[in-house]
Amino acid sequence: MQRMISGVMAYVDGRFVPSDISVDGGKIVSVSPAAKPVSDSPLYAFPGFTDVHVHLREPGFSYKETLRTGTLAAARGGYTTVCAMPNLDPVPDSVAHLRPELERIERDAVIDVRPYGAITVNEAGQALSDMDALAAQVVAFSDDGHGVQSDAMMRAAMRKAKSLGRLIAAHCEVNSLLRGGCIHDGAYARAHGLPGICSESEWGQIARDVELARETGCGYHVCHISTKESVEIIRKAKAEGVNITCETAPHYLLLTDADLQDEGRFKMNPPVRSAEDRAALIEGLMDGTIDMIATDHAPHSAGEKSKGLVGSAMGIVGLETAFPLLYTRLVKKGVITLEKLVSLMSDAPAKRFGLDSGIRPGAHANLALWDLSAEYEIDPACFLSMGRATPFAGWRVNGMCVETLYKGNAVWRAASQGPQP
Repeated sequence: MQRMISGVMAYVDGRFVPSDISVDGGKIVSVSPAAKPVSDSPLYAFPGFTDVHVHLREPGFSYKETLRTGTLAAARGGYTTVCAMPNLDPVPDSVAHLRPELERIERDAVIDVRPYGAITVNEAGQALSDMDALAAQVVAFSDDGHGVQSDAMMRAAMRKAKSLGRLIAAHCEVNSLLRGGCIHDGAYARAHGLPGICSESEWGQIARDVELARETGCGYHVCHISTKESVEIIRKAKAEGVNITCETAPHYLLLTDADLQDEGRFKMNPPVRSAEDRAALIEGLMDGTIDMIATDHAPHSAGEKSKGLVGSAMGIVGLETAFPLLYTRLVKKGVITLEKLVSLMSDAPAKRFGLDSGIRPGAHANLALWDLSAEYEIDPACFLSMGRATPFAGWRVNGMCVETLYKGNAVWRAASQGPQP
């Protein structure tokens, strides 16, 4: 299908250029200077975002989300590539256990879905998965949802991943320090008599893994960092030459434990933390310590999220709100530039995980058109995701994705409020 996208501000090689983009056969044929002046409120063309941390829940938990609904939600949020975490049933710890997920991806996904393989069998931390056989079919290895508790097991995993040319993407959590906590061990927890999750439960395992990554030379990626100590440990490790990257998520950049309410939509793991932690994360974003932004999109059923901070399942949704929230609260307020935000959500994750991204001739036509002047209120009832739990319900934001193309095909158009065939 041929198409000309005319008069847009396109993100090309790290800057925005008034452009006409020609698409044919699922690929970008040319990106040329706009033939006519762009309007005062032009559409912006971003490369499709890449989220390296999503939970699509299939196979095993389709009452929470499906490959179809999750990827439609991603397309609506401007994403054209997502990496699916392995806490599924069956856990993809062997080729046989990965196959049901691959079949569903092939059948139902509307964008590119790259599965993770598990680090350990059943994510139980007792024996390595069949990493040799999985390596060619997975984007990286992770036991997300579970920290690998054994030093020896993580060392062995890193050595194997290094030999296979694959990253370890670690959910860092020391189980012995959790003590039944449900939120950050801070002022809100103390004021309301709730069990807290201490910061060391995260940064303690990052510190251990930094030394193992230094020893093994493995490419190491830290998932969803939330504490000031984590930022400093990673900053120091990078300065010392350790092959390490990390991500944080919108909720850690925009919320603190002072914003909590006793509702399940405020419960996630790791939890939102103190104002000092949030400030450190923003500083880390600005100075390059934090490499990328992921959503940790983690849908649950309404019943699972209806039991307050203590009883609800951990996890919130984020694919449909990430860019508008960050654009409104960080870019429009001058904290970071629009170019920086797009890089954090597209260039950086794609580069680290070896994925395709970019608006350039010859590339797949994976891009999204955004109306940055659009203003609206976040309404979970309108989500395409089956998950509805978000702490940002009712927030006013700017920036609406009006169309997402995957390999040249429109998989989301706002005008029709639904996907395109």
